[in-house]
Amino acid sequence: MTPLRAYIEGIGVIGPGLANWPQTADVLTQRAVRDEARTSLPAPAGLPSAERRRTGPVVRAALAAAHEAVAQSGRDAATLAAVFAASGGDGGNFHAICETLASDEPQLSPTRFHNSVHNAPAGYWSIATRAMAASNVLCAYDGSFAAGLLESLAQVSVDGAETLLVAYDTDYPEPLRHARPIADAFGVALVLAPEPGERTLARIEARLTDASAFAFADAGLEALRLSNPAARALPLLDALARGQASNVVIDYLDGTRLAVEIAPA
Repeated sequence: MTPLRAYIEGIGVIGPGLANWPQTADVLTQRAVRDEARTSLPAPAGLPSAERRRTGPVVRAALAAAHEAVAQSGRDAATLAAVFAASGGDGGNFHAICETLASDEPQLSPTRFHNSVHNAPAGYWSIATRAMAASNVLCAYDGSFAAGLLESLAQVSVDGAETLLVAYDTDYPEPLRHARPIADAFGVALVLAPEPGERTLARIEARLTDASAFAFADAGLEALRLSNPAARALPLLDALARGQASNVVIDYLDGTRLAVEIAPA
């Protein structure tokens, strides 16, 4: 395939022991040691208080990463097309729904219901930022980050539209965790533009490959990479943190990965 190209203008990250992109960059470049604490999810900015109270971990992870990336880019969030990618949804909410349906009074609250849909984070983002541009929501199991990146790059390349990519997943309580053992919440966001500009951080190109996915030599980082579908972005983030021309391969589908080339601005 012909490589898809875009220019990165903003990065956002939240995860276990990772509060933001600068801290993540320091950890990846070994300027700092990652704290083993669980992900601390802030209340989502921009939402009215009633909506803010209704949000669960998946919305908080998605919006925290998205707000950071957009702030760094200097773009108006309301004008950005968006791609939201996750392998699942709000696991805690799913668990509560299952418990309710299995109880003697199987009556679901409207809040439980509307938070159960896969596009809930995209909806909350549109409320928080008054975004009216097109928004796509997709899922590709453990390859969800790569699928979201491909979709975002395609939008930038074909439509010439500045696009926000947000990938995120959160953990599940038992017994769902036994079937889907995601360890903790992780979110990553990128603002992508069709042309270089004053805010450009790096150029990114991607194409499909059958090469093996990148694996960290550091056991802690490798465990983190494998712990959450959104954390499959870490090799790409590592290349961005180092600010050097790099080629990395990230997980996508069985037998097919995504080769990503990074060129610093």
